[in-house]
Amino acid sequence: MGVLDRFRLDGKRLFITGGSRGLGREMALAIADAGADVVLVGRDGASLQKTADDCQSFGRRAATIEADVSVPEQCESVCQQVLDQHGPIDILINNVGGRRENIPVAECSLEKWRELVDLNLTSAFVCTRTIGGAMVERGGGGRVINIASINALVAGRGIAGRHYETSKAAMVQFTRAVAADWAPSHVTVNAILPGGFMTEPNVRWSKLHPEVIEGFRTRVPMGDHGQPEDLGPLAVYLASDASRYMTGASLVIDGGYTLW
Repeated sequence: MGVLDRFRLDGKRLFITGGSRGLGREMALAIADAGADVVLVGRDGASLQKTADDCQSFGRRAATIEADVSVPEQCESVCQQVLDQHGPIDILINNVGGRRENIPVAECSLEKWRELVDLNLTSAFVCTRTIGGAMVERGGGGRVINIASINALVAGRGIAGRHYETSKAAMVQFTRAVAADWAPSHVTVNAILPGGFMTEPNVRWSKLHPEVIEGFRTRVPMGDHGQPEDLGPLAVYLASDASRYMTGASLVIDGGYTLW
C-alpha cells in the first residue's frame, strides 16, 4: 500500500452536522472525493441538496436531513434516524456551531446562553454519544472529528458573545476525555481549531463589522484569512487510516494567528 492509499476512504460513510455550507460543505466534498458516502444535516434544504449533488459528482451516495441539531431533542431524533436509515457510520464530524450573537456577558440572558451552548457544545455531545457510541459498540474502530476554534485558546478581539469561547474550550477537553475513554476501541477522537476562514458568516461580519474582520487579517502572520477549502485535506487526514495513531489531538489551522 502506497502512502496516498492510506488517505482513501472507499467503503466508509460520513455523518456531518452543518454540512451544507462553509467549512462543513468543504469537508464533506473532500471526504466524498476521497471515496466515502456522506449523510448531511443542516437547516437549509436548498444548500443541503446542492452540497449533496456535488458530493454525488464524485460517484458517491449522499443523503440529506433537514433539521436543527442545536435543539437537543431534534439532534437526538436525527442521530437515531441516521443510524436506522444510513448506518453504520464510520466517520462523525461535529461541525455545526457559530457565534451568532454579539452579546456581552453582562447582557446575555440565561435562555440565550443555554441556546448557544446547545448549538456549539450539546449538539456535539449528543452526536458523539449516539453515533460515536455506536462505533464503540459495533467494534472495528471509527473516527470522531470535533470542529472547535482558536477561540478555545484565545478570546476574540473586538467582539462579545463569550458563549463561543466557553463552548469551544469545552469542546477541546471533551475531545481529550472521550479520546481517552475510546482509545481501546480504536475510535479516535480529535479536534480541529480553525482560525479566520472566510465562510458565509464571516463574509456577513465583514460587512457589518469590517474593522473586526480586517483587524483579524492584519494579525495573521501568513497575511490573509483561510479559505474553506483549506480545511478539507485536514479532515480527510483525520478521517482516514493515515491518522490511525492520533487521538485526543487539537490541530490548529490559523495561518499562524495564535503564534503571537
